[in-house]
Amino acid sequence: MEVALEKIYVEGGIPLNGTVQVGGSKNDTLAIMAGALLVPGITILRNAPRLKDVFTLIEIFSHLGVRAAFREDGALEIDATHIATAEAPHELVRRMRASFNLMGPLLVRQGSACVAMPGGCDIGARPVNFHVKGLEQLGCHLHLDHGCYYGEVKRFRGANVALEFPSAGATQHLMMAACRASGRTVLTNCAAEPEIVNMAAFLNACGARISGAGSSNIEIDGVDELHPTEFEVIPDRMQAGTYAVAAAITGGNVLIQGARVEHCQSMLAKLVDSGAQWRAEAEGFRVWRSGPVHATDIKTMPHPGFPTDMQQPFVALLSLAEGVSVVTETVYESRFRYTTELEKLGADIRVEGRTAIVRGVGRLTGASVSCMDLRAGAAVVAAGLAAEGETVIDELDHLDRGYENLVPSLRNLGARISRGEERDAGGGLRVCSV
Repeated sequence: MEVALEKIYVEGGIPLNGTVQVGGSKNDTLAIMAGALLVPGITILRNAPRLKDVFTLIEIFSHLGVRAAFREDGALEIDATHIATAEAPHELVRRMRASFNLMGPLLVRQGSACVAMPGGCDIGARPVNFHVKGLEQLGCHLHLDHGCYYGEVKRFRGANVALEFPSAGATQHLMMAACRASGRTVLTNCAAEPEIVNMAAFLNACGARISGAGSSNIEIDGVDELHPTEFEVIPDRMQAGTYAVAAAITGGNVLIQGARVEHCQSMLAKLVDSGAQWRAEAEGFRVWRSGPVHATDIKTMPHPGFPTDMQQPFVALLSLAEGVSVVTETVYESRFRYTTELEKLGADIRVEGRTAIVRGVGRLTGASVSCMDLRAGAAVVAAGLAAEGETVIDELDHLDRGYENLVPSLRNLGARISRGEERDAGGGLRVCSV
């Protein structure tokens, strides 16, 4: 029997207005969940989002003998008092890149571990060599066999580790391993994202001794044990940015509750360059656009530069600009594959290696498109909100990995958008609860 697949249906051209609440950060939650494996006890995470990736990690924890579940009050409870096995199930690990960060905590707790090469969005090579090299410098032995990394260590030992690239995942991973090492570890050329700062704050709340998070140099004095804590996940800045672009591309006016201005500075600056406006408010920040979209150039960079995860929605916005924009991707080499989907809606984009030349068009028109990766999904949704006529979006699995309640949130802002398997009998949009 053929299985009906869900699609998102959008009737574009409606300015978004109102208030939307930003949920907890996906990237922050996944990193802290891995860090919770270091703690022989119960960790309580507040503001953790109910996302596909989070549930995948919960399923991995179950295979490891670690209990993790959302409580009635919405908090995520993780009981890592006992770990039954240090072999993470390969078929689950391969679904998302963040799962490789289980290696360090499992080595700390068990002395050995087996973790498959990770998967995730197809946006180009994202090797784990920064992780592997750093862990080896901290004293463990790792070898790759048939797509799985096997590791052994008696106890990590402090070392000076210089990252070849300021990778957020590697920085978090090495902080986790080093906080239980013997002696002092100095990490240089570190990532500085807000999620790095919050990860260090979580580990310190558990008894770690980490200083310098948020700068290029982090110092970690190893401790013998960590203790349970209750901690809060930061708001998702990529989700906030997506709603900000949705407000700008539709010519709307939206208050984004919970968003932190200090986490979104580079993105907000480019919104202004593109013709939108914003202001900080007590509950978050407001974004609106009343004039034309302006062309602007964007170059993705490690934080505090413009985030790579926001270039796709911004390309959707710039496809309606007056003039030509040049968007350069410096982090991942294959992150413009999604532009073919925007072109189906009428965008004029030429990709040359790591650069996309976006020539603004007068209008976008509805079409059938696909979510090629997580943030590409956000781009086609944003474009569909502005396009004339109906846009139908399929392959929603990627979108579900990073956006909680996206469709109802946009509908509450006035968008004519629904999600379901098929139309109703009258040919109208099928409105679903998802």
